Amino acid sequence: MKIRYFAGAAEAAGVHEETLDADFEVTVADLVEQLGADRERLATVLAACTLLVDGQAVRARTEYVPAGAQVDVLPPFAGG
Repeated sequence: MKIRYFAGAAEAAGVHEETLDADFEVTVADLVEQLGADRERLATVLAACTLLVDGQAVRARTEYVPAGAQVDVLPPFAGG
């Protein structure tokens, strides 16, 4: 599973991209918990982020993420 972080999420994660070895589906909630487990700042940012799974916005954290998915982590954007 490829995780791509953008803007403030990348800053909080300390990387722009990482790969997780998973050969099974996980819920979005479980994935978010795993990603933020040892990174408190990232965990805080993830709580406010929108996630895209294979280009589709996640509507509920109970949705499943396929093992080979690409997950984009998009923090809230300011602007007008």
